[in-house]
Amino acid sequence: MSAALHLARPEDLEKVLALVTAFHDEMGIASSDDSRRAAITPLLDGIPYGAVYLAGPTRAPIGYIVVTFSWSVEFGGMDGYIDELYVRPPIRGRGIATEVLIALPKTLAEAGIKALHLEVDRDDEGSQRLYARTRFKPRERYILMTKEL
Repeated sequence: MSAALHLARPEDLEKVLALVTAFHDEMGIASSDDSRRAAITPLLDGIPYGAVYLAGPTRAPIGYIVVTFSWSVEFGGMDGYIDELYVRPPIRGRGIATEVLIALPKTLAEAGIKALHLEVDRDDEGSQRLYARTRFKPRERYILMTKEL
């Protein structure tokens, strides 16, 4: 099975929402249908701050990845942040996430993105191995801190 990536468009909203709902349920992320729809719709409509890519066949995607964009003085330009990455449980273990995490950074680099970041649960050793395998490295001097507004 291929993890071919396709930029999600407005007509993909229901497919994306079904995947996001499954991911949030699995991870215990408290979100409502309305909040998910409000978060995803602008990305599909072309807001310049991020994008949603569907993985696999366009008619029946097997996963998705959301990348948001910002500006970094440290990295010398536009950088990206992997906000969410999800592959349907029955498909896991077939290299799909690895394929996505190798292909997407190449595409983003061609578009001028200077760095790509993500966060991972400190206790999730499997995901840490996946990210290390795809050349993501921990930033030893830094921890992610958040203030909700």
